Amino acid sequence: MDKKTISAYRQKLSDGLFGVVLPFWKKYGADPVNGGVRTCLDREGKVFSAEKSVWMQGRGGWLFSHVYNDFGHDKRWLDMAESCVKFAKKHCIDPADGRMYFIVSDEGAPFRKRRYTYSEFFYIMACAEYYRATGDEAYLQEARKYYRMVLDIHDDPSKDPYKITPKFLPAAPAMRGLCDASVLTLVSRTLRQADPAHASEYITNEKRFIADIYTYHFNEEHGALMECVGLNGEYIGRVSGGRITNPGHCMEAAWGLPREAEELDMPELIPFVEKVYEGAMRHGWDKEFGGLLYFVDVEGYPPQAYEHDMKLWWVHTEALIAAIKLYRVTGKERYFEDFKRLMEYCFAHFNDQEYGEWYGYLRRDGAPTEPRAKGNVFKGPFHVPRMYCEVIRELEKLEQM
Repeated sequence: MDKKTISAYRQKLSDGLFGVVLPFWKKYGADPVNGGVRTCLDREGKVFSAEKSVWMQGRGGWLFSHVYNDFGHDKRWLDMAESCVKFAKKHCIDPADGRMYFIVSDEGAPFRKRRYTYSEFFYIMACAEYYRATGDEAYLQEARKYYRMVLDIHDDPSKDPYKITPKFLPAAPAMRGLCDASVLTLVSRTLRQADPAHASEYITNEKRFIADIYTYHFNEEHGALMECVGLNGEYIGRVSGGRITNPGHCMEAAWGLPREAEELDMPELIPFVEKVYEGAMRHGWDKEFGGLLYFVDVEGYPPQAYEHDMKLWWVHTEALIAAIKLYRVTGKERYFEDFKRLMEYCFAHFNDQEYGEWYGYLRRDGAPTEPRAKGNVFKGPFHVPRMYCEVIRELEKLEQM
């Protein structure tokens, strides 16, 4: 291990996080009039749409609380977190059924609501992490209330108070998705950190959702973590959706599960994680242009998603964390080589040296989509700064080894 190289990467990312990325969101994303964070930003940080993502109020509330909690208690980030969490609590909950919206206006008027519970997932994380920062018991209780709601809906969809036409009709193959298990593992861990009095409850759920991932979603024949499988893990190759692997979600598992393995004493997860990571790189790495593809059909057919061969920011931030974490955990040099290759690609293509932060979307050849943007209702102050935080901590551990 070359500790000078490790230290240089750590310094580069520390300078970028606190000198560029976080200040970008404070300067251009903060809404001093209405509260919350605005994420529909063009390349220069100008707002191009007067709407707020509810996901991003939760993700931003968590991210800024996390930076405050773990990187020096700088009140600037606590103020940003408070603005996001309070905006979400005041404006982003439908009083008719308690479920959350997906998009609201800048002022908080409801624009759109979806069937999925991801708005609630990220709101739980924000409330829990904000409670860690402030000790305000009301936010822990809010997090626990919504945690019970989403678990009820996950376990029995008929308990969802938001009644809406089913997404699929009865003749469609019954499938289970990877994302709920992955995110609910993360949500449960966030609560465990904030609320040790109920740690056993959260650990039980973490282990349950981890088991869902490794029991059902890895397909040995194709060497890939599948996005959707049959209810008992069956490979459903007769439809396009059953053949899809998403390298970004694979990489999310490839860094989240090793963290769980260390914290919950589950070393048996590491060989599984290595298979997930290797499958994501084998299927996802673009041998012609570099970078990771968004969706891949494991049988080589065209995916239905038109953006399948684009390069998205979050896929690469997850891969960076996975590569450096697996290098530290296993000591295998190939993961550090991948980390260096990913850093080179990301800072050559996603990073905007002129205006700061990262582009969200690249074409397959690595050119940013035009007009260039720094955020929208899906991209905001989450994946990029979280990657900086996670990788900095991994590099610090490597420096101390």
